[in-house]
Amino acid sequence: MNITSIDSYVAQLTFWETKGYEILYSTFLVIASLFISSCIYLIIVLLIVFFTTPHVQENARYILFAHMLINDTLYLILAFVLSVVNMYLVYISMPICYIIVSLAVTTFKVTPYNLAVMALERYIAICFPLRHIVLCTNQRSYFVIAVLWFIGTLPHVADFIVLIVTAEKSFFSQYLLCTYDSIILKPLQSSIRSFTLITSIILVSFIIMFTYIRVTLIARKTNSKSSSASKAGRTLMLHAFQLLLSLLSLTSTFTESYKGEYVLILVAFNFLFFMCLPRLLSPLIYGLRDEVFRKCIKKMFSLKQ
Repeated sequence: MNITSIDSYVAQLTFWETKGYEILYSTFLVIASLFISSCIYLIIVLLIVFFTTPHVQENARYILFAHMLINDTLYLILAFVLSVVNMYLVYISMPICYIIVSLAVTTFKVTPYNLAVMALERYIAICFPLRHIVLCTNQRSYFVIAVLWFIGTLPHVADFIVLIVTAEKSFFSQYLLCTYDSIILKPLQSSIRSFTLITSIILVSFIIMFTYIRVTLIARKTNSKSSSASKAGRTLMLHAFQLLLSLLSLTSTFTESYKGEYVLILVAFNFLFFMCLPRLLSPLIYGLRDEVFRKCIKKMFSLKQ
């Protein structure tokens, strides 16, 4: 969604000839397709475990994890579609573009929100184990997920109202390159976007940092590297790294303003490393590292054999 339209660069670039563009496009499509396919395959396996294991479906931790997997899958598909559309300079009608971009941005923001809630769940489980059963129920987990989507879509509702009030009717019948910048007409829209991102970054970072410090203090008191507090601390640290990668993806807006001969390589690198890699960490952190999921996956593949 952060990929800048390339048509303005083509006239300035002299290093890549037409054949070079075709090779680069094909290489990007192959690598991105393989990467995304691998991520989605792993996610599907984990979701099968979730939906076929009753005691897993009753755990708030795994409910939030499954929601993040579904959200990340949707984001990967939308981000890939937008990247291909912009790379091949495909023009889309404004209403369809607005829906796709808004949904992509929402799924992008919901992931760190989900990470923050999962960090709070681990914090409650370690620091307040007696309250965990009462606070972290199935019903409250699904309610929190609904709240996350409400918070994620609320800025787009305000953005849409601004667009309806200020934009001319002819704008909604236009065909354009589908990027976030192409649907921003007024400074107020940029202000809404900036305020939302800054507030989200500060709030999520604070929650993960606070929960990590608290859980780490509990782990030191237990003096056991194998304790649940130590495992939770390592998981929260991986959450922080995943959040860092997600935040670094925001720098693509500035890095892709570079209009040199290597801009296409930079766009592909940003997409694979900053857009896709954080979503690959989700199934690795809570999937393959989790004992329950490991056992279920081994059992699943042993039955197939």
